[in-house]
Amino acid sequence: MMKKSIKNELIKEAILKIGEVSGIDGRTIYITVDKNKNASDLLFDGKIIKNISVGSYIEIKKGFLSLIAKIEGERLKEEDIFKKQFEEYGTIDNNKRILTVKLCGYINLKGNFVGGIKELPLIANEAFILTESKIHTIHNLLKSDTPLKIIIAKTDIEEMSVSLPIDGLFNSHIAIFGNTGSGKSNTLAALYQEMIKVLSYREGFKENCKFFFFDFNGEYSKEHCITKDKTVYTLSTGKKKGNKIPIAFDDFMDLETLSVLFEATEKTQRPFMKRALGFYKRVFDKDDYFIHFKKILTSIIRTVLLMANKEVAFMILDYIEEILTYFYDIDTTDLRRDDIEYHSKNATFFLRKSGSNNTEIYFNSFPESIKDTKYYKFADGINKKSLNNISDINEYYIFMVLQLIYDLQQNKVQLDHISPVIGRFKSKRGDIEKLFEIKKDANLWQSCNIVILDLHSVNLDMRKTIPLLLAKHIYNEHKTTEKGNSLSIIIDEAHNILSKTSSRETEDWKDYRLETFEEIIKEGRKFSVFVTISSQRPNDISETIISQAHNYFIHQLVNQKDLQTIGNAVSYIDKVTEESIPTLPVGTCIFSGIATPMPLKIKINELPDHMKPDSSTLKFEEITKDSYEF
Repeated sequence: MMKKSIKNELIKEAILKIGEVSGIDGRTIYITVDKNKNASDLLFDGKIIKNISVGSYIEIKKGFLSLIAKIEGERLKEEDIFKKQFEEYGTIDNNKRILTVKLCGYINLKGNFVGGIKELPLIANEAFILTESKIHTIHNLLKSDTPLKIIIAKTDIEEMSVSLPIDGLFNSHIAIFGNTGSGKSNTLAALYQEMIKVLSYREGFKENCKFFFFDFNGEYSKEHCITKDKTVYTLSTGKKKGNKIPIAFDDFMDLETLSVLFEATEKTQRPFMKRALGFYKRVFDKDDYFIHFKKILTSIIRTVLLMANKEVAFMILDYIEEILTYFYDIDTTDLRRDDIEYHSKNATFFLRKSGSNNTEIYFNSFPESIKDTKYYKFADGINKKSLNNISDINEYYIFMVLQLIYDLQQNKVQLDHISPVIGRFKSKRGDIEKLFEIKKDANLWQSCNIVILDLHSVNLDMRKTIPLLLAKHIYNEHKTTEKGNSLSIIIDEAHNILSKTSSRETEDWKDYRLETFEEIIKEGRKFSVFVTISSQRPNDISETIISQAHNYFIHQLVNQKDLQTIGNAVSYIDKVTEESIPTLPVGTCIFSGIATPMPLKIKINELPDHMKPDSSTLKFEEITKDSYEF
């Protein structure tokens, strides 16, 4: 029986042997292929197996050690054959096939594949086609102590299922790149759908693992996409009403939050907003806040009407008029300042009382007459109900204006520095009221640990602001939680928020935006915060963010700048693999990173229609009908 077993092994080796090592140049090895092994397929154990080709793996046996190498190229070598019977040269052998291979790892004595170079082969070491079991071995990414895995892909050449480890992949930063229609959305959905499915049966998953998806194109909001058990916020800044993000008053009325929302600059606008916020909270923390507010407003009116500086006074009166419009209907109320005028010679305002004598009363001589002006009466007539009906954000805006008035009176600020943030506040507050709901018991996650934020119907300004604000909020919140909890932030179409070039924002604000996400991706891992980015334009994304990713799924990319970015960021992709990126079929990608000892070309399984992201390409055949009858 032993002789028969040895004989069988020798037969197997004879069938699988394809040639010998004929040259060594560092990691590059040259294999001379036997003449009888040039067919495209071989018969082995009753099965047809594919013969060696560029992109496949071979085994080089050096004693008891199995070295694994990847074929990067092949060529024919022509040689003259000396014919003794004719004693002359002349016949050329065109069948000398030379393979160029690169070592990528070895199989150790325990039968496990280890990436890297341990030893180099020797000249005349034999090379073999890999058996199915050894193909499984080198594509097995699971450690012996790793029970958690997902199976979402097959190898491109052998079409064998690949098991991806949950630990090593999802507890790292992931980057998914590919052109539109290359299959990157399917890859992202398949990864997290299978991972959540595997972990959802384990105790502590819902309490200890959180996932937040920033969905710029509304692709993952479908009922069964990713998971059925999720909270979806479909936001809208348009006419169509959308969901609102619940946020606590203290979280919203926070200097950091307000600075992000209104893009306040660090040195001038942020300190001003801080003063206004402190002013606002001091007043509304009082039991008699309503009376206190009226006193502030009437006192300002009294002060401004006694001012000698005409230019500043009229500017402040404009702001007072704007404040009063929050309490009175401007269409039905006469808020015009037609009862007061400024007397340049006397450098004072005066009250014009209509009547038979058209009396003029100068305020510098009779300050008590200020109470007879329309402005004062309107301010004094504000009731508590009308103040309480104003939204929190508009209340804060009123106090920004009041703070600006105080600063102008005391010559503390330059209007040119503050007016831009006032303008942004006025232009954005309508959108913010559509997107946020300030409430005491605000819970962003609600009863789920998975949130999808659909930004499809949000305008361009808020598409940058909202992800920045929420990412910063959930990151800072997570850092305060106990160890043992994880937070995964998934950003689809990441170039929308991680772009390093933008003409719609100032350089300072762009730097702040990028620095925030760079901090999350650089420092987040030690707080168990893991980021996944997906984008069709890696060249648009900050190099710092791309280089911090640990695992990459690279679909088809054809833009030269994008390819160059990938080549610079993913240093362990070999030349053949890198050159294949522009020609990858739909759904096929290069998987490379710390979770795999070498780059793998894999085909991601296509999800069922009801689980797919809503990212399919429209077909004219489906939206039109044939008008011809035969």
